[in-house]
Amino acid sequence: MSSHRQSKKRRYITWGVAGAAVVAGAGIAAQTSMAATTWPAQKTFTGRAFDTCAAPSLAAMQAWHGGLYGAAAVYIGGKNRGCAQPNLTASWVKSVSSVGWKLIPLYVGAQPSCGSGGSVKISAATAASVGKSEADDAVSKAAALGMKAGSPIYLDMEAYDTTNTSCNNAVLTYVRAFDKELRAKTYRAGYYGFTSSSAKAIANATDKTDLPGNLWYALWDKQNTTTTDWPFGSTQYTGHSRAHQYMVNSKETRGGYTITVDRDAWDAPVAITG
Repeated sequence: MSSHRQSKKRRYITWGVAGAAVVAGAGIAAQTSMAATTWPAQKTFTGRAFDTCAAPSLAAMQAWHGGLYGAAAVYIGGKNRGCAQPNLTASWVKSVSSVGWKLIPLYVGAQPSCGSGGSVKISAATAASVGKSEADDAVSKAAALGMKAGSPIYLDMEAYDTTNTSCNNAVLTYVRAFDKELRAKTYRAGYYGFTSSSAKAIANATDKTDLPGNLWYALWDKQNTTTTDWPFGSTQYTGHSRAHQYMVNSKETRGGYTITVDRDAWDAPVAITG
């Protein structure tokens, strides 16, 4: 993920750590784990989005608006967040939202012990407690930025060896605890992962309890779609619950501002900032 700004070569190595993607079985719907009346209406965006390591300046966001992209992902926190965020403030969120940008909050928490991403790792002994505490931190960070209840928070999980059963089980325990706590605080659960490993583990899990209701899958095939290359079950993550990172490390200039971004096809929830 662009949060870590790994070299493209290294990222392809980690992406392939668990082999090729497989098709999932049973479907999963967007989460409705609390009574519908307690949830603010979901805000969705359908179109092109980008993610980049550090939130661009307000001037850059103003210059880029109205072009190829309509939404931007921002890294709101997490011990494994790869870049400082000097621009990412509540004032910035308010200003870029008023320009017309839709925002996608990302949180880079603990990472799998059997993967190469991140310095803070998930352990089986503390997976549940850390998942809960990091969800609390993610909600605190989102709220401080003006991303209101009902917004999604996408948990960034880098590639790992899903054939390592104990490691995979710890990841699932962590994710379930994170998502359950998000929903308890009225934030929607999203997840970024690789179709060959971290996303596959979620999509293929037999027990869907407390797993994310929105899936952002990394598949670098340069196809701007969330449907034709969808690698899991056709009934999974329907109803504006999918996003696709389809190209990485694209150096682009708009309005005199050059930013290296990852490109995303988006059909999923975005932050509520108004």
